[in-house]
Amino acid sequence: MTIRTEPGHGRRDPDLSAIVNERRQLINLAYRLLGSLAEAEDAVQETYARWYAMSQQQQQAIESPGAWLTTVASRVCLDLLGSARVRRERYVGEWIPEPLPEPTEWINGRPGGTTADPADRVTLDESINMAFLVVLESMTPAERVAFILHDVFRYSFAEVAEIVGRSPAACRQLATSARRRIRGSQAPAPPAAQRAVIVRDFKQAWEAKDIDALIGLLDPDATATGDGGGLVSAQLCPVEGGEQIARFFVGLAGRATNVTILERTVNGQPGLVAQVDGVTVAVYAFHVAGERIKDIWAILNPDKIRAWTTG
Repeated sequence: MTIRTEPGHGRRDPDLSAIVNERRQLINLAYRLLGSLAEAEDAVQETYARWYAMSQQQQQAIESPGAWLTTVASRVCLDLLGSARVRRERYVGEWIPEPLPEPTEWINGRPGGTTADPADRVTLDESINMAFLVVLESMTPAERVAFILHDVFRYSFAEVAEIVGRSPAACRQLATSARRRIRGSQAPAPPAAQRAVIVRDFKQAWEAKDIDALIGLLDPDATATGDGGGLVSAQLCPVEGGEQIARFFVGLAGRATNVTILERTVNGQPGLVAQVDGVTVAVYAFHVAGERIKDIWAILNPDKIRAWTTG
């Protein structure tokens, strides 16, 4: 779970290419800190705006433009996390991090095979799966920033301290607390191939409206959470219990018309996508523990699945 800086860090000459080359690194950082691609883009735009607001003399005085950009982006995200917590408390229904498509699937789904969307600039690894991001949402902004910078991006606690404005010892404690949350929420996951088979079996049982098969695939204490951004069609409260979830999904299948369910990679993990006439209307992420599905996250908010809507 390690991502370190890309080319451009440590260069004294703040030429345009070196600065632009930092964009992918900044998007990767900001998405993990914020859980929202749109907010990550805004944070990165603000970071660049601050860079270009400086005079050329000020820019040349910065020893490492890449480190400067990372520091500013982290601080922007830290501020955004504070205000985001208030916004998400007022959010209609449950708030789930924005799901990311696998880059090649996204690019291949667009005319000409290219896209300007930032989704294809986010590196997918275990620090980006939905279960991990959901746990990050339970952390304080300072915990989240300290943990991501140190454990994922491998910044020293001295560097983290400079960014978050706390002592290295305090940042170490923040990361330790965050790590404890991660360990307490994650059960051992089966191999990726086995997870894919379980999600495929869920898809087939769902399409067949086979309640017994669905119950067999779901943990008895499983939870299904929907995020529709206030849409009437979204389930506002999580559905709890394997049997209740199975009946809920069979009910969905009974009401749905012209819906196609596709197997897709969601945040680097096996997932499903529901499409109507080729347009994505829902993205499903799964947390598989042992040999059963422990969590399902259904994202229906149109703003969050825009990168998936190929039309």
